[in-house]
Amino acid sequence: MHLSIIFSRILFAILSLFFMTTYMMSHQNYSFEMQLLMGVCLGGTFTLLLFGFEFLFKRCSLRIFNIATIGLFSGYFLGKVLVLVFDTVIDTTSLITTLNPPVVELLRICLYLTSLYLGTLLAFRFSDEFHLSIPFIKFSHTVHKKKDLLLDLAVLSDSRIIDFCSHGILNNQLVVPKFLVKELKANLESLDEGIKSKAKKSLDILKKLETMPSLNPRLNETDFPEVKELTQKMIKLARHLEANILTADASRTHTLASDEILFINFYALSNSLKPLTPPGETITIKIQRYGKEPKQGVGYLEDGTMVVVNNGGDYIGEVIDTQVISVKQTSAGRIIFTNALIDENAHLFEQEPAYDHHE
Repeated sequence: MHLSIIFSRILFAILSLFFMTTYMMSHQNYSFEMQLLMGVCLGGTFTLLLFGFEFLFKRCSLRIFNIATIGLFSGYFLGKVLVLVFDTVIDTTSLITTLNPPVVELLRICLYLTSLYLGTLLAFRFSDEFHLSIPFIKFSHTVHKKKDLLLDLAVLSDSRIIDFCSHGILNNQLVVPKFLVKELKANLESLDEGIKSKAKKSLDILKKLETMPSLNPRLNETDFPEVKELTQKMIKLARHLEANILTADASRTHTLASDEILFINFYALSNSLKPLTPPGETITIKIQRYGKEPKQGVGYLEDGTMVVVNNGGDYIGEVIDTQVISVKQTSAGRIIFTNALIDENAHLFEQEPAYDHHE
């Protein structure tokens, strides 16, 4: 895909230089060297303009392009009709003698521009109501396309998404709703410092995602003004785009079966990627508090995994060796159950532990 884009850029750069140079060479008012120089300069300038347009429309999807094209065509035909009516009114009334020809031309141009604007505006506003089909022809996908992923507020406030996306797993899949960005910018004006700080962090994360060269997150302009609740907007947009939703909200773990919309939980994904701890393995841990059962102690690994230590209640604040009994997976994460190796704890480490957790 990237090679085809590079090839297209080179091809149109060569074509721009060729046609502009050929055009300037057809003028005999300048010397050959001047014509050649002016042709190259014009071709280079036009090439830069093309690349500038490409940069401006980089975030536009094929759907937006199609809607804009339909809007422009509709506006053009509407303008034709309005100008025809205008010319008929001019010809059948005394306005033809009172209006100057330049004024008439200006009015025609205004009618065309107004029609183009209205056609494009209405096309985008009511794009959800477009249902286009070609009779007697059925298109089928030969290759199953991966679904796009909508980013929600929870995942945008989790900085781990930057490291996750940097590995190229989600390239060309991420979609950021425009109404979500508006919500974050509105939260920047909040009087609540917590909300304001979270919005600023989310926007910073979004900017870093946008700078990743191969990630290509897309901004979707579709909005649903009649829907006020943000989650319902996300679900409606996911249904509209046939996409899934990437979230870091621990409560979002279900699938909307009727719409085939999947909430991919980033929090649960990170928990599932934590290293496994097989029974019998030895863990050195700092006991930080008492457990629920008598003589139990509790510590934490550096990734936040809770370690319950039998007979570890007498070693609060100390670092001891423990042996893994079992591992239990809960909705809150993984819990490791261990026994304190009391016979081997004649030496208690006084130095800073390898695994610590600050609550």
